Amino acid sequence: MPRLIVVTGASAGIGKATAKRFAENKDKVLLIARGHNRLTQAVEEIESSVPGADLEPLALDMSDTGSAKTLQNHIRSTGLPVNSLVCCAGSVPRSEDAPEEKDVRTVLTEWQEAYEANVLTSVIAVECLLPFMADGGSIVLYSSIAAYRGSRGTGGYGAAKAALHSYVHALATRLGPRGISANAIAPGYIAGTDLFGGGLPAAREAMLVRQTALRRAGDPAEAAELGFYLCSPPGGYVTSQILQINGGSHHGV
Repeated sequence: MPRLIVVTGASAGIGKATAKRFAENKDKVLLIARGHNRLTQAVEEIESSVPGADLEPLALDMSDTGSAKTLQNHIRSTGLPVNSLVCCAGSVPRSEDAPEEKDVRTVLTEWQEAYEANVLTSVIAVECLLPFMADGGSIVLYSSIAAYRGSRGTGGYGAAKAALHSYVHALATRLGPRGISANAIAPGYIAGTDLFGGGLPAAREAMLVRQTALRRAGDPAEAAELGFYLCSPPGGYVTSQILQINGGSHHGV
């Protein structure tokens, strides 16, 4: 019986690279993202490089609680348990780079956007799939270096990512008796993702690279490989951990 792997935020960046890595392992992969067209394109790209890949796209907004029922019904229809859930969905609030002076309403909007996009997308996915998780399975949530060093704007994005750390520890305790591991990965600057919208200004990108010990940006495939390891038998004894992959980036603003 093939393993069933669920990947959220799978239409681009780390999510797409994660789906590809599991496809290379001959797993059945359910790819979830909001945009149907981009999700379809991601599936086509993976299939072109991984012949015979068993991929299934499902367009859902996992920050919407109504998506939980749809996802549950879909999993039920497969007749398979979920072996691994990798939550890669997330985004930086649009208002993060707004003018420095912000009123309370703007700040509240930034924090709500950050929480919905980076916390609820994981919590809803996890909680609705727990009844379908196989004992001995694994859950991986994607955090960020911003959870340690803060984020731009009023800090909503970094705070939201930090919330995932506490959630991972709670999950590890709750699910340990079932042999289910729960971990988070906190990447530094990973190039080739949609996190920064249309891309970073050259000066800011150079600064982020300069902060690393390796003097380069990370690649989505490198972050995906770490997630794959945590969902593999060799990573089975790793749980309740926050693993950083950032090229030796310095903490602090």
